[in-house]
Amino acid sequence: MKKYLAGFFYSLPVQLLFLHFRRYQVLLLFWAILFATIGGHFLKPYGADTLMLAPEYLGRVSALSAFFVGLSIGTFIMSWNITTFILHSRHIKFLATTSQPFLKFCINNAVIPFIFLVCYLFFTIDYQLTEELSSKLEIVSLTGGFLGGFILALTIAFGYFFRADRKIYRKMATDFTSANEKYERASRMIKRSKVEKGEMRVDFFLSATLGLRKPRNVKHYSQEFINSIFKRHHVEAVKAVFIAFIILLLIGLFAENRYLQIPAAASITLFFTILIAVAGALSLFMGSWSFPVVIVIYLLVNWMFTNRLIDPRNKAYGLNYNTKEKPAYNKEALNVLTAKDSIAKDSAAFVSILNNWKAKQKESRPVMFILDVSGGGNRSAAFTMNVLTKLDTLTNGSFFSQCALITGASGGMIGAAYFRELYLQKQQGKISSLQTKQYIDNICKDLLNPVFTSLVARDMIGPFGKFNFDGNSFIRDRGYAFEQKLNANTNGILNKRLKDYQQPESSGIIPAMIFNTAITRDGRKMVIGTQHMKFMMKPSFLKNNLGVYDVDGLDYQSFFSNQNPGSIRFLTVLRMNATFPFVLPNVEMPAKPEIDVMDGGLRDNFGHETSLRFIDFFKDWLKANTSKVILVEIRDRPSEDWSRPYEVNSIIGLITKPVFVLQNNWFNVQDYYEKDQVNYMLDAYGPNLYKTSFSYEALPNTISASLSFHLTAAEKKGIANSINNEANQRTFSLIDSLSKASTGAAE
Repeated sequence: MKKYLAGFFYSLPVQLLFLHFRRYQVLLLFWAILFATIGGHFLKPYGADTLMLAPEYLGRVSALSAFFVGLSIGTFIMSWNITTFILHSRHIKFLATTSQPFLKFCINNAVIPFIFLVCYLFFTIDYQLTEELSSKLEIVSLTGGFLGGFILALTIAFGYFFRADRKIYRKMATDFTSANEKYERASRMIKRSKVEKGEMRVDFFLSATLGLRKPRNVKHYSQEFINSIFKRHHVEAVKAVFIAFIILLLIGLFAENRYLQIPAAASITLFFTILIAVAGALSLFMGSWSFPVVIVIYLLVNWMFTNRLIDPRNKAYGLNYNTKEKPAYNKEALNVLTAKDSIAKDSAAFVSILNNWKAKQKESRPVMFILDVSGGGNRSAAFTMNVLTKLDTLTNGSFFSQCALITGASGGMIGAAYFRELYLQKQQGKISSLQTKQYIDNICKDLLNPVFTSLVARDMIGPFGKFNFDGNSFIRDRGYAFEQKLNANTNGILNKRLKDYQQPESSGIIPAMIFNTAITRDGRKMVIGTQHMKFMMKPSFLKNNLGVYDVDGLDYQSFFSNQNPGSIRFLTVLRMNATFPFVLPNVEMPAKPEIDVMDGGLRDNFGHETSLRFIDFFKDWLKANTSKVILVEIRDRPSEDWSRPYEVNSIIGLITKPVFVLQNNWFNVQDYYEKDQVNYMLDAYGPNLYKTSFSYEALPNTISASLSFHLTAAEKKGIANSINNEANQRTFSLIDSLSKASTGAAE
């Protein structure tokens, strides 16, 4: 037994596994992320596991989408094998004296890939059964598609290396014959010659036919001979990586083609493939100089960026970046914008909009709705669309006509903007109904696939493609891919300029929308709308003895008045408001010094800060001209969420808790603060201000939809059903009654 255990322990597969953990542990990080993702332990709230276990391609989870994931994982495994083959060759010299050394290395290096494949298939089948409620035939189809893609990747790779092996052995035929003759003579002269010992002892290895073989003693082969064999194989391996790199560049050039927008899981896996391949190539050609070379490359690229020889930053499409004089972003400039006369002028213009809104109502003192929608990716967009569609049905179309303002963040604003455009088209006679199910299906469609395809094939590999918009040149990056996909999902009806909504808003035909983005330089928010709104740049109660109070907002229209602010693409405004960190690029604005903006949810995820400031500023007009003001909140999470606490269950968690505690509780902190602000406003305004709330909450025994720009079929169904829960039904009834009655009680 001891003999067999020793043979197992000193077999090449086991020793390679140990070698991975002893050296180059950073390469194991990619495997750790993949294992944690499919197991639901990595970014699960953001839907990372669903991307891997239920991949979507061309709008469907199918055998074809699984095929691409299988193809990418097969490619990743081959990249892993190539890199580790390059790094560990000196520990397995005996393979150089065998035929097809790379194939034998892959077979003996298959422990981690094999375990991953088993786990992936297990978790995929379980997920499809329990979450997607797929039939057995559908599961077989998905599994077959995945295995088909995986096998194809391996077939292409090994076919390439078989051809390379034959070429190498043809070129080195004389060297092989001479080396083998020397080995035979040495073997006869030195009997029972022991295998040369190195850092890694190997007693057995698996052959190409999976048979056990003892490694050949190579101490009688010259080191030059062994090195020449490995070097030739390494060069062929790097050639394979280079070919894959060229293919990704070509994909990036034509990434607008929907057939090239592969599943997000496949794009992420290919990204890992590239990182591992680059590490292998650097190790082969630079050896111990790899790290210094990386530092030099970084310094060179950074120098090129600081001197504007390259500029990968995303910009707002339609805004004029060619003006010589950019607005100064400093304390003095913001104070000039918020001068009393300027604020009075903007507020008077907005009062005329409110008067136009009132003129279109049936009552002399109508009920006004103000809509606050929360961020939350496609989850919030889908829930917002479902709620607004039902409100339109419940109130016979009067809810949106009585709505004067919409604000909020991210996905909720995307859903609200889409519904508002549909409402406008109905007013113009272009469509007949807002209850068409296809509209909700459109807003639920995937937005991640093109984003991650662009991230891998363009942003990381070759950000060279550009396009012109109004005389300005912009990079075709993942921000552009997001807009194009959102445009396609909504059948092009949002492909407008911001100024195209100025007249409908001014005349009171549709509600005004105020978009928020967070300025990363100092945390101020930039308020974007069709109107000048300098009154939103600071609270209206500064007349009290508060001392010095810095301006905490920036009016987009006023600040960029010389950059054609109304010409900005409306899809870009939606993206700026929904720029989730890393998923979408921050947007650089033409200011001096430069500023960039990101997701409005960083500052005001639920929209209350903006709407309450609006109510406070116009409270005199509201009290004189409306019978009630009803603040309607649509949020993508329960108002009392005890289901996802931040818990520490490990030593590492205990150490990192001070770092991540605010990140994990950021939305809760905002929620607590804004609930207080709403309560203060309800008390200060009086009995005719009401607050109601719709909240998405996963049904019992179901998993909550992920915070992502991708939804599975089960998540879409769960979101649609959540509007029918008891709490939301009460809110529907309350809004219906408040919209009709002249008096009522607050919630």
